[in-house]
Amino acid sequence: MKLAFSLVLLMASLVAQTPTPAPTPENYSGMYTFLKDGEFVQVTVEDAGRVTGFVSRYGDTDSDRGAFLDQFFKQGELDGNKLTFTTETVHGVWFDFTGTVDRGPGKAPADEAYHLIKGILTDFRTDADKKVTSRSREVTFKSFPQDAQ
Repeated sequence: MKLAFSLVLLMASLVAQTPTPAPTPENYSGMYTFLKDGEFVQVTVEDAGRVTGFVSRYGDTDSDRGAFLDQFFKQGELDGNKLTFTTETVHGVWFDFTGTVDRGPGKAPADEAYHLIKGILTDFRTDADKKVTSRSREVTFKSFPQDAQ
């Protein structure tokens, strides 16, 4: 009886010492809506919070109106759920984003808006006289449905 009791105590001690695995960080990489229908932003979270990606949008200046333009991230970072990125300049326009990325109303990755990017998007424009203007606005970008793996 003493031996059985000792074994039960030993087993309980071992179970109590088994470390609980750390929660897997949320994977925010994917494609999200952008400002207009048909436009999107691709976000890829890499090691150490580095973020790469690009914005695909329709041009809206006289020289590129209606053309589809890709603007790659010049810099991007994810710290916890805080997301920032700045795009390269294309045809005198670039974007700066500061905000968060979190779970959205979608129930599963295969649903639209499983993740939401919310924050302030500032677009900068350089005119022919090299004058820079900017406009900031609050935005919410919804994740596109991801294929089931």
